[in-house]
Amino acid sequence: MKRILLTACVALMWLQANAQDVSVSTALFQRGDDLSWAQPGQDDASWREIDITRNWDKQGLEINDGYGWYRIHVKIPSALLRGADQQKVVVFNLPKADDVDECYLNGKLIGKTGGMPGDKGGYHSAYPVAVKGGGIRWDEDNVIAIRVYNGGEPGGLFDNPLTVTVPSAIDGLSMHFTDVNDGKSHCDIELRNAYPLTASGTLSVTVTDRETGAKVGSLTKKISPAQGRPVRVSVPYDRQKSCLLTATYADAKSGRSISRRLPLKYILTPAAPAAPRFNGAGVFGVRPGSPVIYRFPVSGERPMRFAADNLPAGLTLSESDGVLSGKIDRNCELTFTVTAENAKGRAQQEFTLKVGERMMALTPPMGWNSWNCWALSVSQEKVMSSAQALIDKGLADYGYCYMNIDDGWEAETRNPDGTIAVNGKFPSMKALGDWLHARGLKFGIYSSPGDYTCGGYLGSIDHEQQDAESYNSWGIDYLKYDWCGYGREHAKEKDKGVASYVRPYLLMQKFLREQPRDIFYSLCQYGMAKVWEWGQFVDANSWRTTGDINDTWQSMYDIGFRQQAGLAPYAAPGHWNDPDMLIVGKVGWSSSLRDSRLTPDEQYTHITLWTLLAANMLIGCDIAQMDDFTLNLLCNNEVNAVNQDVLGKQADRVSKEGGIEVWARPLADGSQAIGIFNVGREDITVDIKALVPAVAGSQSVRDLWRQTDLSAGEMKCVIPTHGCKYLKVK
Repeated sequence: MKRILLTACVALMWLQANAQDVSVSTALFQRGDDLSWAQPGQDDASWREIDITRNWDKQGLEINDGYGWYRIHVKIPSALLRGADQQKVVVFNLPKADDVDECYLNGKLIGKTGGMPGDKGGYHSAYPVAVKGGGIRWDEDNVIAIRVYNGGEPGGLFDNPLTVTVPSAIDGLSMHFTDVNDGKSHCDIELRNAYPLTASGTLSVTVTDRETGAKVGSLTKKISPAQGRPVRVSVPYDRQKSCLLTATYADAKSGRSISRRLPLKYILTPAAPAAPRFNGAGVFGVRPGSPVIYRFPVSGERPMRFAADNLPAGLTLSESDGVLSGKIDRNCELTFTVTAENAKGRAQQEFTLKVGERMMALTPPMGWNSWNCWALSVSQEKVMSSAQALIDKGLADYGYCYMNIDDGWEAETRNPDGTIAVNGKFPSMKALGDWLHARGLKFGIYSSPGDYTCGGYLGSIDHEQQDAESYNSWGIDYLKYDWCGYGREHAKEKDKGVASYVRPYLLMQKFLREQPRDIFYSLCQYGMAKVWEWGQFVDANSWRTTGDINDTWQSMYDIGFRQQAGLAPYAAPGHWNDPDMLIVGKVGWSSSLRDSRLTPDEQYTHITLWTLLAANMLIGCDIAQMDDFTLNLLCNNEVNAVNQDVLGKQADRVSKEGGIEVWARPLADGSQAIGIFNVGREDITVDIKALVPAVAGSQSVRDLWRQTDLSAGEMKCVIPTHGCKYLKVK
């Protein structure tokens, strides 16, 4: 639960309080459930005192699948109204609640989050609060009663004390930015007013080139945002420059101001040529007898015609879209030349197909996973839409080929014969697999070694062989196998050594490898028992090294920088460390999507680091809504070439000083890929030659994002906060 606004006619949400707050950190507490406890006259003298900023289990209380009530007595002085430029709004900033809560003010329900077990629709936790009106007793005792239901530890109120304030009109204003490219690049600024009182003031905006410090745009405008009538202002800018927008609203009445800064999206990747260009590693591995499915990643204008010289027997190449298919039954290496030609030119690539028992995943997988955008709302229609967008937007021309369904596809019960069934969102897995394979794309699925998945769907326990056989019949090429649910089985283990973590993954590996097709085996168990030390011995092709990522700098920094350092020795062709999926573009983990909360600089850092780490490059956004900025991040052939380098050496941190970290990996051509990262809070000017000794004796230093060689005069540069410089040094 967050903040509740009580007004004369309506109730609203707001997230700001001022220095005149009335603040309370403790409450009286009683376990159990009785709605009469909401009434102000309730005798609570025998109730226990509790800290409302910490969950109740941290204070010696264990309440699972049960209720607890808090009663907070607070005197609200009418002096809060004196001098206020409005007197119609009072802000109650309440602690957060885990999992579901109802809030009463003097016996009246004023807010509710989620659903209680007895409610229509049953128990579910949710944010934010839905608020109804309530009455305050000025200069008297007010009782705020909060009923909390907990479905599992932790539980209760936490995070912050209760505060009560009467805010100024400017406190009702919020500033929102939308970075847009609809043929012209512009940032739309919207000022919203949550309060009944109309504000009046001046909006000032400047746009600054961060590399030169020069002001490249500005505007000043008088505005009057009113409740329900936001003010919108559009600011044009040059997307080829790294720009910072600063917007300040100065309130005419109070003299106070609010200000926000936004690093704007900028494009570094040059446009691809119209003539054909191969963007893949030139090598692909498969087990003997397994179907070959490989779509040659070639950018350029369509239509395009593909041909192959000396194409080995058993293989065919689609002339129209460059899809290689077929089967080779023996261990061997087959090298042939592929040609792509369109109206603008012709290109060739010498290509090697390696056939052997340990030839899968010679480079990290590239593709898409449904979780970070749609989570449990995924459907067959959404997967097909994303696959078509992968082709239409050109991502398949850069090697993205896996289309992976995450959790949420399973039926509530298995078929009578024990085989896994799909729910109504997926009419036919076999038809979906055939549709993807016909386009040269690959098909991924999700399950758990436990009884249930993270989302509460059926897992594979006791049905591992049946599930592996079902996957084969559907044409599955990738299995993400998530520990969720198996924790209950693991709790029964007396010896919780490494073997107890290995056992469920080794079991599924046996049945996967019995199938007559290659199924990439992805362990998702969050790095427990140092999985990187034993993942290859269960023939896993990748293993998660951390918990789930989300679209914040802190999450990406912790997972990418802190937790990957030192793991380079465990990555090699066929076996990769996995720091989790990509969080660029529109994400949301639900049916409601939004832009990633990472700044543009943080997104450049994200892709730079993941390619250095030889990580699985699985897009997590809705591809159909992908903008030009996100395409620029994902479709830089020189950046992707580092990730797909056939030497298969992962980067490691080579230096860390102040806010600057340097990571490097060796490449197959004898050069090094080097990332210089500013993980600090301020822009930093760096001397590349002084920072990276390899640069001093190099033949060339290439800026991979801009795809240009750096001159001697470009060795000193500004790296913005949470931004990077990506180099290839020969």
